[in-house]
Amino acid sequence: MAGKFVITTGKDGKDYFVLKAGNGEVILQSQGYSSSTGCTGGIESVKTNSQNESKFEYREAKDGRTYFILKANNGQEIGRSQMYKTESGYSNGMDSVAENAVNAVIVDDR
Repeated sequence: MAGKFVITTGKDGKDYFVLKAGNGEVILQSQGYSSSTGCTGGIESVKTNSQNESKFEYREAKDGRTYFILKANNGQEIGRSQMYKTESGYSNGMDSVAENAVNAVIVDDR
């Protein structure tokens, strides 16, 4: 099953997207966008930048779990992963974003 981007509107009125793997698990979530154009542009940026390993940035939370952010060419954060307990989970998460983003369909749930 292919991945999909799901667009929703948050309680703050901003548009958000998540990238879900074929199994339905959320593997990347966006920041808030004030316009739907910005949100769809963010999705296109994920599709492009997820194919470049240097666009992923490793982060460590205070509790020791790890996560990654995906950055655009301008250095801005496009999306953030869930928390991982192991390095292999973190690595698999990055691979999953790269694999699922390219051909993911967009589902508008606003």
